[in-house]
Amino acid sequence: MDLATIIGMVVCFIMVIYGIASGDGGFALIKNFIDMQSALITIGGAVCCVLAQYSIPDFLGSIKAAKKAFKMPKNDDAGTIKTIIDLSNVARKEGLLALEEAANNLEDEFMKKGILLIVDGTDPEMVRSIMENDMVCTEERHKKVIGFYEALAAMGPAWGMIGTLIGLINMLRNLQDIAAVGPNMAVALITTLYGSLIANWICAPISGKLKYNNGMEIMLKQVMIEGLLSIQAGENPRVIEEKLKAFLSPDNRNSLSENGDEAAGGGEQ
Repeated sequence: MDLATIIGMVVCFIMVIYGIASGDGGFALIKNFIDMQSALITIGGAVCCVLAQYSIPDFLGSIKAAKKAFKMPKNDDAGTIKTIIDLSNVARKEGLLALEEAANNLEDEFMKKGILLIVDGTDPEMVRSIMENDMVCTEERHKKVIGFYEALAAMGPAWGMIGTLIGLINMLRNLQDIAAVGPNMAVALITTLYGSLIANWICAPISGKLKYNNGMEIMLKQVMIEGLLSIQAGENPRVIEEKLKAFLSPDNRNSLSENGDEAAGGGEQ
């Protein structure tokens, strides 16, 4: 589980509840912020408006995809580079055909596909084209889901404002009852609160985390593409390592270099 997403969203909720309950009335004040009609207008309106922008399968798929924001992605960039370097050593010592056996031990389907293309003797430009097309299609699928939550984040406050306007119109048509103006105004503003919570507590964090995970995954696929094409070109493993280090942060570069030196030292004994 991705603790950053969980902790962030839970603490946000706690802060809102604390802000409400810190008044003189304590937790009894929470009932003032619960209104079924406001929830129906804001949540129902926002969700149905986004539904109108998508097909039903894409709509349901995007809702299910929210769980990915709470899962730790399997993006080990340093480990991926180390795997590519190990594969380059195998190819240099035993030839490209030896990579087929090594590919069977890989969990990443994208890297496995690239290795099998190389083993089959596919032209390097064709290998790059196939893998980049795969990467682009993956990114487009991710962007569709990200766009879903960005659209929902935009619709939440909009429908909250619509609910507020409905409440204000009903209030202004009954101004003769001055005692009811305050409570009616409060109910009207609840829809704006609900819309803001939809956008800033739920949708913005989910879309932001999905966007972050997408960026990490695409960068990792770029590492694989460059690494595998370098192996196919017969480049020196040390050169491949230095080339792929450009994708890493300075700390990860140093860690990878230390691990590489230890591996090299162990191989000479």
